[in-house]
Amino acid sequence: MPNLSGKTLIVTGASRGIGRALALGLAEKGANLVLSARNQELLASAAAEVEARGAKAAFHAGDVASGQTAEQLVKLALELGNFYGFIHNAGVLHAGPLLWEMPENLWREVVDTSLTGGYQLTRHALPHLLQSGDGVAVFVGSGAAEYNLPGIGAYAVAKAAEEHLARQLAAEAPMIASFAFRPGVVDTGMQEQARHASGGAAAQLQQIFGGYKEKGVLISPERAAEYLIQVLLADPHRYSGKVYDWRKE
Repeated sequence: MPNLSGKTLIVTGASRGIGRALALGLAEKGANLVLSARNQELLASAAAEVEARGAKAAFHAGDVASGQTAEQLVKLALELGNFYGFIHNAGVLHAGPLLWEMPENLWREVVDTSLTGGYQLTRHALPHLLQSGDGVAVFVGSGAAEYNLPGIGAYAVAKAAEEHLARQLAAEAPMIASFAFRPGVVDTGMQEQARHASGGAAAQLQQIFGGYKEKGVLISPERAAEYLIQVLLADPHRYSGKVYDWRKE
C-alpha cells in the first residue's frame, strides 16, 4: 500500500474548491505540497493551512499553461524533495455561450488551462519521475467529456482531450500511474457560475445546475477529494490508463 508521508505532490487549482480540499487532505496524510493557482493571496492562505497540518508547502501563482509556471512548480517540488507527481485540478468553465458566441480568448483560456496545462506539467515533471521509476500523474476530468450540453462546449472538449492525455501518458510511461479522476457533481464556484450563466444556453444551464442545488445532490469538495486520496493511498496503478469515477465503482 503506497505511503504518501514525506512525498511531494504538485496540486494545481489549489486556491479553492477541490484543489484546496485535496491539498489539505493530502497534508493530513503526510504529503508535502507545491500549490498552484492564479490568486497569490488565496494560495498563501492554502499553503499556511497545509503547514498547520504539519506538512511542508511551497506555492507559485501563475498560469499553468505557461511552460515557465510548470517548470517553476517542478523546481519547487524537487527542492522539497521526494517528488512523487502531480494532480492537475485547475480548470476554467465560462458557462453559457454557444460555441459560435464564445470569444476566442475565452475558448483558449478554457482549453489551455485543462489541456495545455496538463501537457506542460507532463513535459516538465516526467523526466524526473521517470528517473525515480515511480509516481503519479492525475488529471481531474469530468463526465462532461462524454455528453453534449449547450453552453459548456469548450469545457467538455477540453476535458475530453485532457482525459485522453492521461491515457496517452499511461501508454508512453507505464511505470507512472497516469489516470483521469472524475470527482462528480461538486459544490464549487463552477456550479455557481453555471447557475448564473449568460449567453445562448443560459436558461438551460440555469435550470439544470439550479436543479442540482435544489435537489441537494451536490457533494462537498472535501468528499470529492477524499475519493481521490483513497485511490492514491491504495493502488493508483489500478487505474492507470483509465478514468476513475467513484460513482461507477
